[in-house]
Amino acid sequence: MPQSIFVFDFGSNEEAAQRARHKVDAWKQGFRLGNKMLLKFERIDGSEGATAEETERRKSGRKKAVQERNEPEKPKHSGSVRLLVRLSFSDHEKLSHQRWLDRIPIEEPFKSAKSQTVRTGDPEFPRTAELFESLD
Repeated sequence: MPQSIFVFDFGSNEEAAQRARHKVDAWKQGFRLGNKMLLKFERIDGSEGATAEETERRKSGRKKAVQERNEPEKPKHSGSVRLLVRLSFSDHEKLSHQRWLDRIPIEEPFKSAKSQTVRTGDPEFPRTAELFESLD
């Protein structure tokens, strides 16, 4: 069974990633794709730039009430969002598989993201498939 995995890197644009998720869900329902098209998110934490004090404060979960009132709210940086879409069509559906491979990257929410297509025979396919399976 030929499989292909699209990896779309939306950066910190969570809104575009959610629009892409809605688009895939609509396709699955409208074209009755079922498990032929699966989608998973990979979120990479953006706290690498945080200071040790901020990290410790987040871990402990404790803040002084005075500090909360005095400090203005800082915008939350969600880090990087990657969307993985796996196409898994049977052997007799090669034409449908190819049409989806051609269609998905040119649709609106996916067009703005950096994309990579990994096919079954590619050397990085086992690693990408393992990553896909490990995500919830």
